[in-house]
Amino acid sequence: MYEDKTLVCKDCGNDFIFTAGEQEFYAEKGFENEPLRCPDCRKARKESFKNSKKMYTVVCSNCGGEAVVPFEPKGDRPVLCSKCFEESKNQ
Repeated sequence: MYEDKTLVCKDCGNDFIFTAGEQEFYAEKGFENEPLRCPDCRKARKESFKNSKKMYTVVCSNCGGEAVVPFEPKGDRPVLCSKCFEESKNQ
């Protein structure tokens, strides 16, 4: 049903293959648009966003341990470390 397609990356201008398997995955997830960037540029863009986030060190409201979070706590709600957060989701 799907066939490999050659696409052009909008960032670097290089050709890349949008494989039949990737197309099937996109369809299963309900994605309607083809990728605009090659895998290398997608990875670089993702890393860029990840590294540009300001992180905040806080004290966990539950266990008192240190936690690093990607948002500035306002003080109006408790902030949990990742371990306590996961435990709270499972309850």
